[in-house]
Amino acid sequence: MFNLWTLLGLVFLLLASAGLVLPLLPTTPFVLLAVGCFAKSSPRMHAWVLSSRLFGPTVRDWEQKRCISRRTRWVGLGLMLALGGVSVFHFIQAEWLRIAGLILIGIGSAVLLSLKVCPNAGDPPA
Repeated sequence: MFNLWTLLGLVFLLLASAGLVLPLLPTTPFVLLAVGCFAKSSPRMHAWVLSSRLFGPTVRDWEQKRCISRRTRWVGLGLMLALGGVSVFHFIQAEWLRIAGLILIGIGSAVLLSLKVCPNAGDPPA
């Protein structure tokens, strides 16, 4: 039986999936929100996301260590800037929408850069 937390988790997971292909829609925050909802409502769905090849490693790092991998940071930042930039400068005509898009890209970049990076086994301690 679905409850509100499970329904919210599914909505957030759907938004995260859309964010994989839509440049101005973030992926990682929606995945983390979905996992938080599933942790409250459905151990089966929570385990399913954790075992996902695509989302699992990032979610496990976040749940266990409250950090993201350096690769996740740079891939996310690169895709956001490249795809978001192309969208803003080539597909959006209205100036106010371009400005809004750039602001969203800036906020997303700032959030991503503010997250702690997980130390690798070979890295010196910070």
